[in-house]
Amino acid sequence: QVQLVESGGDLVQAGGSLRLSCAASEIIFRLTAMGWYRQAPGHQRELVGRISSSGNTNYADSVKGRFTISRDNTENRVYLQMNSLKPEDTAVYYCNAEKFDDLLQRTYYYWGQGTQVTVSS
Repeated sequence: QVQLVESGGDLVQAGGSLRLSCAASEIIFRLTAMGWYRQAPGHQRELVGRISSSGNTNYADSVKGRFTISRDNTENRVYLQMNSLKPEDTAVYYCNAEKFDDLLQRTYYYWGQGTQVTVSS
């Protein structure tokens, strides 16, 4: 079981920046990947950014060039730097971890409790 705790959500004006942090209970370089998802009211949860154990990243088109995901293996943390924020970025942001079980040959997914990001116009 991987426990994830997010922090850094806040109310910010459009054009501003925030950095979200996710602390993992497990050594993150052993995980397949970690990512950030978000869910706005009335919408499905969507991928924001993902970083694999090898450091490869991918992002939703809506955040490319504005958001950056990074990881600190020594601190077992993953970050999401969000710049040029827009009102449509308002959502609850969730940290996600993927862990592949070699014995069972399946991937497990873990979630944090979420942190609220609100961008005012």
